[in-house]
Amino acid sequence: MTANSKIWVSELNARPEVRGAFPQTAIRFYDTTLRDGEQTVGVVLSPQQKLGIAYKLDELGVSRIEAGFPRVSAEDAEAIQLMQKAGIKAELWGFSRAVKADVEELVRLNLEYSVIEAPTSAIKLKAYGISREEVLRRIRDAVSVAREAGITVAFFAVDGTRTELEFLKTVYLSALDAGAKELVVVDTIGACGPEAAEYLTRQVCEWAGKGVPVHFHGHNDFGMATACAVAAVRGGATWIQGTINGMGERAGNADIAEIALALRCLYDVPVVMNLEKAREVSEVVRRAAGYTLEAWKPLVGENLFMRESGAVASQFHLPEAIEPYSAEIVRAERRIVLGKKSGLDSIDLKCKELGVTITAEQRGPVLAAVKQAAVKQAAVGKGGLVSNDHFRQILAVMHII
Repeated sequence: MTANSKIWVSELNARPEVRGAFPQTAIRFYDTTLRDGEQTVGVVLSPQQKLGIAYKLDELGVSRIEAGFPRVSAEDAEAIQLMQKAGIKAELWGFSRAVKADVEELVRLNLEYSVIEAPTSAIKLKAYGISREEVLRRIRDAVSVAREAGITVAFFAVDGTRTELEFLKTVYLSALDAGAKELVVVDTIGACGPEAAEYLTRQVCEWAGKGVPVHFHGHNDFGMATACAVAAVRGGATWIQGTINGMGERAGNADIAEIALALRCLYDVPVVMNLEKAREVSEVVRRAAGYTLEAWKPLVGENLFMRESGAVASQFHLPEAIEPYSAEIVRAERRIVLGKKSGLDSIDLKCKELGVTITAEQRGPVLAAVKQAAVKQAAVGKGGLVSNDHFRQILAVMHII
């Protein structure tokens, strides 16, 4: 376990061959919930909702907010203008294709920062009907226009992880020559494993040289987005792009709060994020977007610090026996719930919570009644948990209260 009294992970993470591969400089986060996250099927966020989420991202400590893609969405342009007037502390970034008209819209909105994207893989170039020579020309022209307008550019190589390496190197160096200040390693369809993400990120860092920040932007098609982002940090990335709750197209984007938690707790890497706000921000975004989350989702899931099993409840007094990090880190509530899998310790803990006195002889019959009630509720589709009010009713029927 770590020396931190609130983190109880394996000591193997602290071995020099593991932790020594990670930087000790702080990792920062570039949030794209308002652009890439909104690409979640069926999600539409109004300009006012985007402003509200931006405030929450600011509270979370996100360093950069991708405010939208204004050339293709008048609503995004409106949202950007609202954020500019709102005094958001985070840098506001735009999103642009390597198209002059896209950049001109950024200029009209007085944006100081933007990603500029272009397809780079043979598959994407074929899909768009663009040659390598043409895409290089577009990149140079768009980045040059942005540079002349005083816009700081991070070049974003679409489907970079499936691009032939020598051509990808040419693309990135061309973008830097044209005036890009930062580079983004992009796993557009989640096609990389962690080892490949680390390798490519290290390659891009070497091509770019010292002083050029490198980002990683990954998707979760194989459930590997967090692992790939962590590996990219090991490879030299100092910025991680992603969304709140991992929302996005297909299986979604990398979840920035989940990555921050993993970096901090598993590898002791400093992160610029207030994890105590993560669950609150998650809920605000979830409500605005109108989707549900898995109860067992890391960091933000409803079940993470909720205990039903009697075997686990017996260890509830010692959090490090049943949890890898303290609920305090993410400002979550630990609690016991009652159901079919509860045990005698569960009954004792719940009675203590509710201020009820129960004798040793009463514990067994009460537990049996709770289990029976949970099974009956589940059978009629009402869920398998016994609420506090229902538990009190059981106690009342048994003349305990």
